[in-house]
Amino acid sequence: MPAHAAGHDTVIEIQGLRKCFGQTEVLRDIHFTARAGEVTCIIGSSGSGKSTLLRCINMLETPTSGLITFHGEDIHASAMSLAAYHAKVGMVFQQFNLFANMNVLQNCVVGQRKSLRRSPAESGANAMHFLEKVGMAQYIDAKPSQLSGGQKQRVAIARALAMDPEVLLFDEPTSALDPETVGEVLSVMRDLASSGLTMLVVTHEMAFARDVANRVVFMDEGVIVEDAPPEKMFSCPERQRTKEFLARVL
Repeated sequence: MPAHAAGHDTVIEIQGLRKCFGQTEVLRDIHFTARAGEVTCIIGSSGSGKSTLLRCINMLETPTSGLITFHGEDIHASAMSLAAYHAKVGMVFQQFNLFANMNVLQNCVVGQRKSLRRSPAESGANAMHFLEKVGMAQYIDAKPSQLSGGQKQRVAIARALAMDPEVLLFDEPTSALDPETVGEVLSVMRDLASSGLTMLVVTHEMAFARDVANRVVFMDEGVIVEDAPPEKMFSCPERQRTKEFLARVL
């Protein structure tokens, strides 16, 4: 696995992040840094705040308080439009979120045309490049309803990559898939990780976290309990809560 020096450029930094839904505090005092080229896996029980954290980073939720910066710039005070930010910080969702009325190729072209103002020829060629990369080039005319879950997720990954993001967020990308298709999506993600893309992955796939991540973050009840390299997290976690969680899932 590539060794990433501590001096790596900070891409996303979170300081004192808090998120409440009504009276319920879902995230509290989150401090976190994502560095260029790092793969960070975020693990924890359902309801621990992992997905909400990603949704705050992707500006799908507005933090109650705290600061999120992208290359040192406050994303909520930035002059950058939401579409421009989403092109730089892409997201792959649990439920794929493909456009049902568009075929595979159109799904991968539309964002490039709208947000990046690319020509039809350029956006089409770029879409094909990434559909080939995820093994979906032969399905360009298919509608999402004609695809398996694993195929849909691979198209969703190609669509995100076609925007040339600096960071890709994955929100439990395999949890809606049949066990036999989980492997095909994880293998695409492994390839991406080795390409040097900065990735934040909320996942229940512990083997993936152990083998692919540079860092593993364990969340529980809205806080980051432990943040460590995978070899340390899985062999000798420091916190009792981490030990209990890993004993249940491993």
